[in-house]
Amino acid sequence: MLHIYTGNGKGKTTAAVGLAVRANGAGKKVYFFQFLKNGTSSEISELKKLGIETACTPDCDKFTSAMSAAELKTVTAQHNELLSRAKEAILSGKADLIVLDESIGAYNKRLLDTDKASELIELAASSECELVLTGREAPQELCTLADYVTEMLAHKHPYNKGIKARKGIEY
Repeated sequence: MLHIYTGNGKGKTTAAVGLAVRANGAGKKVYFFQFLKNGTSSEISELKKLGIETACTPDCDKFTSAMSAAELKTVTAQHNELLSRAKEAILSGKADLIVLDESIGAYNKRLLDTDKASELIELAASSECELVLTGREAPQELCTLADYVTEMLAHKHPYNKGIKARKGIEY
C-alpha cells in the first residue's frame, strides 16, 4: 500500500513517525529514510533507539536554493542511494514499512531519479511492504497511485508571526 502525507501544513513527518512507531510496536520491520534532511531532526535519535533503521542525506545541510550545482549533484546521488536501499529492503523481504520522508520534495525538484522512484513504488505495490512518501505538493501522478492520501492544511502557524522553527516541535 502507498501512503502519501502532503500539504502546506505541519504534521507530515510527524504522521510518518507515528506510523513508524506503531508498526515497530506491532513487531514490523521499519525503515525511515529522510530526503532533503541531514539527520539532525530530533525524531531520528528516538527512532534509532526503537531499532528502526534510519538514513538521511548527510550533505543536505542547507536549503537547495542555496546549493551549488556540485552540492545538488552530491545530494541527488545520496537520494538515489536511499532509493536503492529501500529497493533492497523490499527485495530482501525484510521490510514491512518504509518511510521516504520529504521524498516528494526531492521528486518535485528532480533531486532523485524519478524513474527509480516510480520503480520503487511499483515494487512496493506488488509486495507486502507499506511505502510512505511525505512532502509538500504531491503531484497528481503519485496521488493517483496512492492508497492513502492525507493532506495537512495550515490554517495558522507561528512562522507567520516571525517565530522560527523550534527544535523538538518543528524539527
